[in-house]
Amino acid sequence: MLKKFLICLIVSSVFILTGCTKKEEKNDTLSEIKKRGEIVVGVKYDSKPFGFVQNGKLQGYDIDIAHLIAKRILGNEKLVRFVEVNASNRISKLNSGEVDMIIATMSINPNRAEVVDFSLPYYYVGQAVMIRKGTAIKTVGDLNGRRVIIVLGTTGEKNIRYFAPEVMLQGYKTYEDAFNAFLDRKAEAMTSDDSILAGFVMDHPEFMILPQRYSQDAYAIAFRKEPQSATLKAQVNAAIGELRRKGYLNHLKSIWMPAASTNFKGS
Repeated sequence: MLKKFLICLIVSSVFILTGCTKKEEKNDTLSEIKKRGEIVVGVKYDSKPFGFVQNGKLQGYDIDIAHLIAKRILGNEKLVRFVEVNASNRISKLNSGEVDMIIATMSINPNRAEVVDFSLPYYYVGQAVMIRKGTAIKTVGDLNGRRVIIVLGTTGEKNIRYFAPEVMLQGYKTYEDAFNAFLDRKAEAMTSDDSILAGFVMDHPEFMILPQRYSQDAYAIAFRKEPQSATLKAQVNAAIGELRRKGYLNHLKSIWMPAASTNFKGS
């Protein structure tokens, strides 16, 4: 009787362990991506030159990064499906499982690191201010008492208040809404990452970016903060390292931001 009991116990243990292993494999994000045959990536559609739609085509620096990662992981750069996100909903879309990763001008900061995992940086930026040429605004300090546009969910609000405590901020959910408000003269300045503002200035030479940068940030790819993301994160980090070593990141920068100027070391 004891012998039969031990045999049943051993068989049950093997079954449970095998079942757990299969469950872990099933839940592993990288395994799910390979089984599905495509990577689902959250990107912005309104952040030229990183992610934007022009003539009906989604393009930009972040879009190209996604294609290169798909080529490394799945062997085909076309095996990627894009989902539109913005600064306010990108983390919720990631953690709900709607996307596998976020590549959407998302800078690393401690608060975000508590709810998502980040890859190695793939681009470095500085917070800047865009104004109309010919205005009296010469420095960030001149923004005190003036109306300044920010995009909700970004780090712009905290950073600008440090240098201009009396600034009057106006928040918008998307970059498109924020920029349209600036075009409509609802504020005297707009603050965001210098790389994003450079995209607006490229199309509107009547605007300019102040030379001062009041923060240094790094864009990174975000993953769900869970053990199942570990292998995917490792693959993406390896891809970013290879892209940097082989000069692909600088090549993408030369394509999408040829005239961008920054006081910080770029990617």
